[in-house]
Amino acid sequence: MQTTTPADGLPLPLRYGAIATIALGITMAVLDSAIANVALPTISRELHASPAESIWIVNAYQLAIVVSLLTLSFLGDMLGYRRIYQWGLVLFTCTSLFCALSTSLSMLTLARVLQGLGGAMLMSVNTALIRIIYPQRFLGRGMAINSLVVAVSTAAGPTVAAAILSVASWKWLFLINVPVGIIALWLALRYLPDNQQKNSQQRFDFISAVMNALSFGLMLSALSGYAQGVAMKWVILQLVLLLVIGSFFIRRQLQMPVPLFPVDLLRIPLFSLSMCTSVCSFCAQMLAMVSLPFFLQNTLGRDEVATGLLLTPWPLATMVLAPIAGRLIERFHAGLLGGIGLAVFASGLFSLALLPAAPADGDIIWRMMLCGAGFGLFQSPNNHTIISAAPANRSGGASGMLGTARLVGQTTGAALVALMFNLFSEHGTHAALLLAGAFSTAATIVSLMRIKQPLSK
Repeated sequence: MQTTTPADGLPLPLRYGAIATIALGITMAVLDSAIANVALPTISRELHASPAESIWIVNAYQLAIVVSLLTLSFLGDMLGYRRIYQWGLVLFTCTSLFCALSTSLSMLTLARVLQGLGGAMLMSVNTALIRIIYPQRFLGRGMAINSLVVAVSTAAGPTVAAAILSVASWKWLFLINVPVGIIALWLALRYLPDNQQKNSQQRFDFISAVMNALSFGLMLSALSGYAQGVAMKWVILQLVLLLVIGSFFIRRQLQMPVPLFPVDLLRIPLFSLSMCTSVCSFCAQMLAMVSLPFFLQNTLGRDEVATGLLLTPWPLATMVLAPIAGRLIERFHAGLLGGIGLAVFASGLFSLALLPAAPADGDIIWRMMLCGAGFGLFQSPNNHTIISAAPANRSGGASGMLGTARLVGQTTGAALVALMFNLFSEHGTHAALLLAGAFSTAATIVSLMRIKQPLSK
């Protein structure tokens, strides 16, 4: 059993086993963020719940991840990334079985909250583990694998769900995680290394953990509530509470030697600029991925199968470019690679917004490929920079912020789609794509600003 790590990554036979357990764990955690969406109508009927109530099957999982991600990454720096990841696999696997055995909406919602905590354990330290699995000179390749897994799992969620539901009941959306989780846990026990540089200065602050959960919970609740048409007074109340609690939370973090919310890392220009590009890019991605199916089905009259096929070139192009970007980071500055990738991404988004009234499939496909290629070229170098810009003993905090940036960007993007559809009922997708292009353009500018910043070694 591997418990320690050499000075510069694992040797190749062990490295393959270690990255396999990371890939399996993150695939499960990311897929389950979206996989239940497709089955909501069926689940709500079988559990005798209203469509509005069944939304909590999705929201409970997402909320549990967002409110606990930074706390768990902090514990990873304290207790070890290997331990947090293994506990996450155990919890995620057991609660997946709990989900499948649920007989009521309240039971399934509780199971999804616990499953979200398990998913957060996996997401909070996965890139910190990659940093100690791979030699520094090959870190970009490890980040490319992680980016590839996240991108493909995010895009493939609805397709995987539809495939499972075509041959089995909704319970198998969760049961499938049990054998995969057991295999991942076996690999984790056998191959995952432990971080030798645990932070002895860190002390867990329960008050900070509660304030962190309240801050991110209120933010997610306000955005989701606005998107779902909750009364504006409640959204405003949540935003006011967020402002008050968030202000006290940040002030408390500024007084701590090792903060739970990593304000110490945000003081590093390269780190903070990379975080900004990450939030903007995932916001742009979600604006496009949520709005496009409505355009393809409601405006162009494509069916669900055709819609899925037309969306597929995006993740396929990302699959091709992500490994290439992981190798290019060994030769070129991440700011330059990210800037080029985001510029290509923005070009693809704007070209989708300018589609002709009756486009052929080919017109859509090449634009989707352009978006996926640009995103794939950007994401791996950006994730590499976020992790490598942090000191080794703060890799957990950097890993948690990386996951938080993705979730905040995706949640904001989904809420903005609702806003665009409300403001521009007949041209909602067009407005959403233009806004996505604007976010990607802003991210391009920020990424290019990083060229002046020295890369951490």
